Amino acid sequence: MSETCTIGLLGHGTVGAAFAALLAERAESIERLTGRRPVIGGILTRSEGDADAILAGSDIVVELMGGVETARELVLRALRSGTPVVTANKQLVSRYGLELAQAAREGKAALRYEAAVAGVVPAVRVLAESLAGAHVDRVHGIVNGTTNFILSQMASTGAAYEDALREAQELGYAEADPTEDVTGADAAAKMAILARLAFGRWVELDDVVYEGIAHLTAEDMAYARQFDLALKLVGTAERIDDGLSVRVHPAFLPIGHPLASIDGAFNAVTIESSAITEITLSGPGAGGPQTASAVLGDVVSAISGAPAPPDPQEPALIASGVSSAFYLHLEVADRPGVLAQIAERLGLQGISVKSVLQDGLGDTARLVIVTHTASERDFAAAVELIGALDVVRAVRSIRVIDEHFV
Repeated sequence: MSETCTIGLLGHGTVGAAFAALLAERAESIERLTGRRPVIGGILTRSEGDADAILAGSDIVVELMGGVETARELVLRALRSGTPVVTANKQLVSRYGLELAQAAREGKAALRYEAAVAGVVPAVRVLAESLAGAHVDRVHGIVNGTTNFILSQMASTGAAYEDALREAQELGYAEADPTEDVTGADAAAKMAILARLAFGRWVELDDVVYEGIAHLTAEDMAYARQFDLALKLVGTAERIDDGLSVRVHPAFLPIGHPLASIDGAFNAVTIESSAITEITLSGPGAGGPQTASAVLGDVVSAISGAPAPPDPQEPALIASGVSSAFYLHLEVADRPGVLAQIAERLGLQGISVKSVLQDGLGDTARLVIVTHTASERDFAAAVELIGALDVVRAVRSIRVIDEHFV
């Protein structure tokens, strides 16, 4: 008779309930594969369950309760006592990764977090195992299904941001309070985790520069369609000289880019390395059953005794010299010489113009400018100068991942 593996389940919301159902469904198959049959020994919710008893009686703890502080306390206790932990809590892992790693070493227990990054997309496993010997140069990711759905709807239907968000909420892709998703904070936490794995350095959540999508408009989407581009919320982690840059921001992608075709609530991660050139992993990024599947994969690995993702050994040196091409959208007074004034301010910062579109709107004109690659610092200084012109009524900018599209 096979040995039993007792699972302590912390949290029984959408993902927790889906995991419990999936575990029961797959228990026999896991038993055949590992020689141990997983069973849930106890469930902790806000109103039921004894945390002390569950931690003491579990061979593996699965944390799916959400939030940070209570989850942190219980996960640390489990790890320090020698109990392996599986979690889908990206905020916990991104904010307290070093503390969790120290607790895991202290208790000689493994911490697994595949589901914390990109749903069923096995980015953690690929970086930690398949590409462990590769020198990764860059990771791009669409790692938030909510924002990708919103932007996909804006692109395909011409909907305004507010209408696309409302639809995402109605379909269950967005929370009633979507702030963490639409500001880029959720994606930033995930990119911090991916950067640690890709580069072997401790990247903290505070090291990630991020912005959201609420300022994007149907006009931006129309520009993207006109030039065969896709507008996505993209996370980037890359080596720059001796440092790392990790950031999340809206970006125009050429239609041939691997991430350009990722639509709806799907996630994708592209990994670049001289050893492999480039690989892209994609799959559903949102939903209880999808996340539960990734959690179950980690549970099977824990039962089998497979190595956990490695911990970085050194802090990251964060690079400041980030460069990009830029899209600049301006509402200006329709007067002679306005474009020359704007080009002059760009030139003062050493920024050259690659293309310009101009549309008249009565006494206002819309200018859309795409620059050649420039440093973010120089571009920000130029935008400040442009914004101070009395002929400029509104200005916003978006990065361009690859400027060779026009």
